[in-house]
Amino acid sequence: MTKSFAKNKKAFHDYEILEKFEAGIMLNGDEVKSIRGSQINLKGAYITIDEDEAYINEAHISRYSHSSRQEHEPTRKRKLLLKTREIQKIGKEISQNGITCIPLEIYPKGGLIKLQIGLCRGKKMHDKRDSLKRKDQERQIQRQVKDF
Repeated sequence: MTKSFAKNKKAFHDYEILEKFEAGIMLNGDEVKSIRGSQINLKGAYITIDEDEAYINEAHISRYSHSSRQEHEPTRKRKLLLKTREIQKIGKEISQNGITCIPLEIYPKGGLIKLQIGLCRGKKMHDKRDSLKRKDQERQIQRQVKDF
């Protein structure tokens, strides 16, 4: 995979990722240009299912600086392109208590812009501490291996 346009780092800290999906996203030309310039923020964004269609909400795409269009809403609702089976599975999982669907990363793939979304469960405070400890231990092991 090539360079990522944006990652939702807070999602990996606050949520336990249960399952990942890759989705296309319907954008207009100005939004594509802005995303290619890394002018997107996924923090606080979430996925909803309405009438068998998936949408991303609250993803902030800044206005493209060279655009002639004036009517630009940065956090508008954008349709996601997923298979019907995947949408039904995500909808079923979201209906359960404590499960949510959030965007994890947006990246280029074969000339297109793809969005990686994840089914997530919120972490408790002690879970966050455990994952930080584990991450620190792995980092120390890597340093020791690197020294040899």
